Amino acid sequence: MSIHIVRLGTPRGSNEGLRLGTVRRPPRGVPKAEYASRDFFDVWLPTLAPSAELMAQAKAAGDEKAWNQFKRKFRVEMGAPDPGKVLDLLAALSHRTQLALGCYCESEAHCHRSVLRELLLERGAAVV
Repeated sequence: MSIHIVRLGTPRGSNEGLRLGTVRRPPRGVPKAEYASRDFFDVWLPTLAPSAELMAQAKAAGDEKAWNQFKRKFRVEMGAPDPGKVLDLLAALSHRTQLALGCYCESEAHCHRSVLRELLLERGAAVV
């Protein structure tokens, strides 16, 4: 059992399990009834998405210094009670079931899902 970190909209892996969309907004132009069938997500979980202000900062991060500033601020947001509880829940579930969480970004290296991976691992999650 584990959590897979994925890019939303890509084909699902064979052992991926329930796919969670950790994005601020659902995919544009895709009917809600088709989110899962088009490999976006089964459950939308915006609690684990950066705030709109922070998302703008991430998109504008042109160097490692700016990216590291985003990461620090996003970690602060995820330290709030609600996101923290969700991360704790996912870490615990990762030892009992297959899950996947993701975002639309092409590269995980400069996506908030890389920070979510770190936060889950710090909580003892089984992450692929």
